Amino acid sequence: MSHDPPVPPPEGPAPRTADGGVEEPGGTAPAAAEPSPGPGMRRRLLHFSLPGCWGALVLACLSFTPSLLPRGGILQGLICGITAAIGYGLGVTAAYVWRAFADRDARTASRRSWLVLLVSAIVLFGLAFGLGQFWQHEIRTLMGVTDYNVVTAVACPFVAALVFWLLLLAGRGLRRLYHWAADLLGRWIGPRAARVVGWVLIAGLAWSAFSGLLLGGFVNAANEAFSVRDTETPEGVHQPTSTLRSGGPGSLVPWDSLGRQGRVFTGSGPSAGDIGAFTHRPAQEPVRAYAGLTTSEDTETRAARAVADLERAGGFERENLLVMTTTGSGWVDPAAVDSFEYLGNGDSATVAMQYSYLPSWLSYLVDQSKARAAGRELFDAVYDTWSKLPQDQRPRLFVAGESLGSFGGETAFSGEYDLRNRTAGTLFAGPPNFNTLFREFSDQRDAGSPEIEPVYKDGRTVRFTDDPATGMPPQDRPWDGTRVLYLMHPSDPIVWWSPGLAFSEPDWIGEAPGSDVLEGMFWMPLVTFWQVTADLPFSTGVPDGHGHTYKAAYVDGWNAVMRPAGFTAQDLDRLRDIIWPER
Repeated sequence: MSHDPPVPPPEGPAPRTADGGVEEPGGTAPAAAEPSPGPGMRRRLLHFSLPGCWGALVLACLSFTPSLLPRGGILQGLICGITAAIGYGLGVTAAYVWRAFADRDARTASRRSWLVLLVSAIVLFGLAFGLGQFWQHEIRTLMGVTDYNVVTAVACPFVAALVFWLLLLAGRGLRRLYHWAADLLGRWIGPRAARVVGWVLIAGLAWSAFSGLLLGGFVNAANEAFSVRDTETPEGVHQPTSTLRSGGPGSLVPWDSLGRQGRVFTGSGPSAGDIGAFTHRPAQEPVRAYAGLTTSEDTETRAARAVADLERAGGFERENLLVMTTTGSGWVDPAAVDSFEYLGNGDSATVAMQYSYLPSWLSYLVDQSKARAAGRELFDAVYDTWSKLPQDQRPRLFVAGESLGSFGGETAFSGEYDLRNRTAGTLFAGPPNFNTLFREFSDQRDAGSPEIEPVYKDGRTVRFTDDPATGMPPQDRPWDGTRVLYLMHPSDPIVWWSPGLAFSEPDWIGEAPGSDVLEGMFWMPLVTFWQVTADLPFSTGVPDGHGHTYKAAYVDGWNAVMRPAGFTAQDLDRLRDIIWPER
């Protein structure tokens, strides 16, 4: 169909890329019949932009630089392919902008130019690959990781090429779709408006498809799958026979409604005998209360049910009471609660509740609002009952959370004074970078203190450490009253990842690195963002004391926050072996 009114053809041939399309993002392809599959189509698929290839080569080589955690060959290939595709797009865009300023058309690259690129690619990529293997060896040595798969290391370049090619095809598909939309719109509006509207339309459709169909569909499918898993009970976990546990005799929360992680929480843990064997004193059996996601559809009602069961079991009559905000699937780190119970000689109670079916790494991305509501509602329900008790009969009230649980736990408080006035102590481990209070304390740290171990207001209430056994700076300043402690490893990507990594260098990279981060790590736009992003799903796959793995540190962390009497350094060392025998 012809245009009405007809649009006159441009003067001279339109600049085109080697694959047959118009290279300029602002231009539209002239109307033409779709080519039939054959040698011509294959040539179009195999043609590349020379500036784009240079951009892809540079960013692909930079992707081998070290980040926070050791990377296997498949993961490195994924990162390399993604960054190479970004580099290709940047190279094409830079060439287009340069030609626009130079007022010249695209030219066909000479055979010699391609030969220079090929030789450079072989040399530079080989050098980057070799250095990358060396850096990964250094990181594994720092963390005590012994696993190394030669096969996946060899597969890395092939995985990178596949990922790069798939992303390039997706980009070309979107460009062809844009040309089609611009041509169609050009029948009713001017060509310039058609180009602009076409770009907006295709960009909007692509984002909607990704966020709505792909991401939304993936989250819904994951939610369905993990909701089924939530009905299972792990092997070796049995319904408690004690009235001190949710799901046990007389409990207000049925065993079947606790969810998988809730059943693990109430069906396990140290007994009075276990605790007494460690403390060498008569010990009590700890109270554990929990409400699963199916206990109630409403967060406030679920929190009220958990607190009611806590009160039924006598939790408010114990010396120490812990409000624990869980991670996504309702998981409570046994190391955090077991340490609390051992150091309290069993005279303790812990309450927690589930707010999602999704595992922590996925909840981290999509369930922040649920974590916020759960942390606030649970603490408020506990505090409401606790505050009505006579002051001399109130237990010491503590708060804790790991990862997304720390995010939820923070939301019940407005700041340092609120934490100090309404709790006896707080212990947060691996706080995500978007935690409100964590960011406030870190961003407003005292001058001269590094971001990986900040000092906030002389450490009067809030302190940070990667290893509480070695101290919590500033050690020469008093730490009286309520203590708030953040555990955060320099190599934990959960702590350091943020969207701002893409275009802004954070302080923690520019400062002296932590004990388990290579000095050779440096910030690069886009590249560092994708490297740390790729570290996220594997953050717990490293030994204790590194990444997002916090186990033995809970012993010294709780010892600092609770300040129990009668424990020696040797006792704490024995408890570390009990909490984490693999250390």
